[in-house]
Amino acid sequence: MSMEQDSELIPELVLETNLPVTEQAKAADRFDLKGVSLISFAHGLHDIYSSWLSALLPVLIEKFTLTNTMAGALSMALTFPSVLQPLIGYTADRKNLRWLIVLAPAVTALVMTNLGVIPSYALLFPLLLLAGLSAAGIHSVGPGVVSHFSGKAIGKGMSFWMIGGEFGYSVGPLLATSMVALIGFTRMPLLVIGGILVSLFLAYATRDVDTRSASKELKINRPAFMRNLKHVMFPMVLLLITRALAGVMLSTFMPTFLRSQGASLGFAGAGMAIAGAAGAVGSYIAGTLSDKLGHRKILFIGIMITPIFMLLFLNTQGWLKIPMLILSGFFGLSLFPVMMSTIMKFFPEDRSFANGIFMSLNFIIQSLGAIGAGRIADLRGMPFAFSVAALTMPLGLLALLLMPKGYKVQE
Repeated sequence: MSMEQDSELIPELVLETNLPVTEQAKAADRFDLKGVSLISFAHGLHDIYSSWLSALLPVLIEKFTLTNTMAGALSMALTFPSVLQPLIGYTADRKNLRWLIVLAPAVTALVMTNLGVIPSYALLFPLLLLAGLSAAGIHSVGPGVVSHFSGKAIGKGMSFWMIGGEFGYSVGPLLATSMVALIGFTRMPLLVIGGILVSLFLAYATRDVDTRSASKELKINRPAFMRNLKHVMFPMVLLLITRALAGVMLSTFMPTFLRSQGASLGFAGAGMAIAGAAGAVGSYIAGTLSDKLGHRKILFIGIMITPIFMLLFLNTQGWLKIPMLILSGFFGLSLFPVMMSTIMKFFPEDRSFANGIFMSLNFIIQSLGAIGAGRIADLRGMPFAFSVAALTMPLGLLALLLMPKGYKVQE
C-alpha cells in the first residue's frame, strides 16, 4: 500500500466534530501513570493464576495420560470464550463494565487452583471455559481503559499492560510448581484466597474507573470504520497467524518442551518464567519505541530476530540455553503491545470494540496454534515443533507490506 493510499485511508477515521481544544482534552493527551499502572496491576495479578494451566500441563499429561494434542485442546478450552470479546468490547465502549476487571482474579483463581483435584480429563473443560470467560472480560475491557489513560503515548501504555501480563506469566508458573512441591495438589484450592483478596482490593481501587469511551458526544463515520477495520485487521490477523506457533512454544508449551528434554517440573516452570520476564522487559522497550519510531520498524526487528534466537536455543547445550531463551522471550514476546497500540491508534473512539475483535482473533489463532503445535509434537517430537514455530515467523513480513502507515495523521 502506497503512502498516497495511506493518506486517503486514515482521514476517514477522523471524528465528525469541530469542538475547540479544551483543557480537558489537553489533560486527556497526558500519560496517567497511576491509572495505567492500576489496570496493568490487575492484569498481572489475574494472569498469575491464568498461567497455571501451562505450568501444570506436564503434570496433567502424566495424570490423565494425555497426548500433546489433547493437552493443546485444554488450552483451546481456556481461550475459546474469547470469541465473545468483540461483543464485550462493544458494550464496554457504551456501558461501564469495570466489574469485569474486578471479578476476573477471583473467578480465574477459583478455577486454576482446582485443576489438580478434578477427577477426569473431561471435567477440566467446563472449568476452563469458566476461566476463559473471566479472562475474556478483563482482556476486552482492560486495554481500552489503559489506552484512555495513556493519552498520546498509547504504545507506552500498551507496554505497561503487557508487562502486567508477562509479570503474571513469569510469577504464576513458579508459584504453581512451587506450591505443588510444598503442599501438593489436594491443598492447592486453598490458594484461591489470593484471587479473592485481589478482587476485593480492585473493587475499591477501581471505583472511579469507567470503561466507556472518553468522548461519548463524538460520532464516528461507521462505513469508514468498517473499511479501516478491514485494511488494518487483515494484516494484523496474518501477523497473528505467522507468530502463533512461536508464541505457543515460548509460553504454553515451554514447560512441556523442557520436561521432554529431561528438566524437572520446577526448572520447566522456571523456564517459562524466564521467557516471560524477558518478554516483559522487551514489551516495555518495544511499546515505548513504537511511539517514536513507528510500529512497522519495531515489528520488523522482532519478526527477523526472534527465529534466530529460538533456533539457537534449540541447538545449544548447558548454560548457553539460558541467554538464548532470554533473548527469544525478549524479542518474541515483545511484539504484541506494538500490535495492540496500532489497533488503538487506528480506532480511538471504539477502542474496546476494535480491541475485542483483535483479541478474539488472537485467542482463536493461539488456540488453533496450541493444537497444531501439539499435533506436530506428537508426530515429530517437540524439537521439530519448536523449529517449525521459528521458521514460520518470518512469513509475517508479508503482513508488514500490507499494513497501513500514517496513523499519526489523527494526532
